[in-house]
Amino acid sequence: MPVTLLGAAEIRALASELDVTPTKKLGQNFVVDANSVRRIVQVARVQPGERVVEVGPGLGSLTLAILETGASVTAVEIDHRLAARLAGTAAAHGVAAGALEVVDADALRVTELPGDPTVLVANLPYNVSVPVILHFLETFPAIERGVVMVQAEVGERLAAAPGSKVYGAPSVKAAWYGPWRLAGRVSRQVFWPVPNVDSVLVAFTRDGQLRGSEAERVRTFQIVDAAFQQRRKMLRQAVSGVLGGTAASASEVLERAGIAPTARGEELGVEDFLRIARAS
Repeated sequence: MPVTLLGAAEIRALASELDVTPTKKLGQNFVVDANSVRRIVQVARVQPGERVVEVGPGLGSLTLAILETGASVTAVEIDHRLAARLAGTAAAHGVAAGALEVVDADALRVTELPGDPTVLVANLPYNVSVPVILHFLETFPAIERGVVMVQAEVGERLAAAPGSKVYGAPSVKAAWYGPWRLAGRVSRQVFWPVPNVDSVLVAFTRDGQLRGSEAERVRTFQIVDAAFQQRRKMLRQAVSGVLGGTAASASEVLERAGIAPTARGEELGVEDFLRIARAS
């Protein structure tokens, strides 16, 4: 029996059955268009036999599109009602036993995932999208690539290059794990309820080589945060608080790292920030 996808009417019926009203607090906007969820899966290049982790499966529209490929899914859902219902929905739509595991938990607190997924695919709640992405990449090194659907503003920031107006701390931190790219825009009309923001797909691939140790990552991210909290200031001022406490001490560290003390954070790539961390 092939896996079948959810239609818009069935999604609304499921929500009614569970007494689920999509909430802004949980960032719930359910995708009700089958072509859109299939597109996400295609962009992610999900293959039969792969293990995919999905964050925020909701009523299961994207979950079923992933399972349709012959992949298996570990789904992390914070809403207890949705988590409890998902396996039944999957079974009713032709999903084989064992292909889906549901983790009823807050994605930001998850530290173990059944099946060691290698692909992340998610329609992420807009209010926690960046923290969730960074948490999963930090915590689950088996994740090799993925595609996330996020608010356009967030997606553009994740994929931004140094020098861009939207380049910031999330851009640098995401780049620590590998390259990111915008992979397409998503119409507001494929969601229920229709959001008042635009959405994009963002794809990433994890670098095969670690950039640095865990201690170096923590130190690098600390410097990144300082640099972008005062992004219009020169680095010797912006990061002085984490590099010795004075502009002079910060300048010494920056010069050792080969970075001009008069540069600004928005000009630096992740490797530049790592050099500063190693020089500090």
